[in-house]
Amino acid sequence: MEHLKLSPIIAEEQIKKRIKEIAKDITKSSSGKTLVAVGVLKGSFLFYADLIREIGLDMICDFCGASSYGDDSKSSGEVHLTLDLQTSITGKDVLLIEDIVDTGLTMNFLKKHLATKNPASVTTASFLFKPSALKEECSIDHVGFEIENDFVVGYGLDYQGHFRQLPYVARVENMN
Repeated sequence: MEHLKLSPIIAEEQIKKRIKEIAKDITKSSSGKTLVAVGVLKGSFLFYADLIREIGLDMICDFCGASSYGDDSKSSGEVHLTLDLQTSITGKDVLLIEDIVDTGLTMNFLKKHLATKNPASVTTASFLFKPSALKEECSIDHVGFEIENDFVVGYGLDYQGHFRQLPYVARVENMN
């Protein structure tokens, strides 16, 4: 991975500030309800952990997994569930937390999947959003940052399993 050139685009301090803003909005709009916070693994884990600690509400924590990526850096267009919830969400308010929405396929797939479990509501939060990469309409209730259609790593996002631990987001400059 030493051959990759990374250019930071979102600093750690910007991330912390934006998470506080999103958490405040979620706390206000949730009116004191208990939320089931669902993190989409693996990429959302840092955003998920930081966000739920800032939200001033009672929460049940769970995770799911879905992917439209293999080992490549481009979406395959076919989404599959890799891990389902362990918690019943029937009649509950769900906060679905994703690392990045680019094509919109994974977010829409997960919203449809969660709807089959009859939650009271599903609110969505995505750390990053690439509007120019959308392949289908996708609404997101809370967006951390809108970015260009570049390949990015850090703060949970990876390239072949590497770079998730970075406290900032960086564009990969020399993707082949």
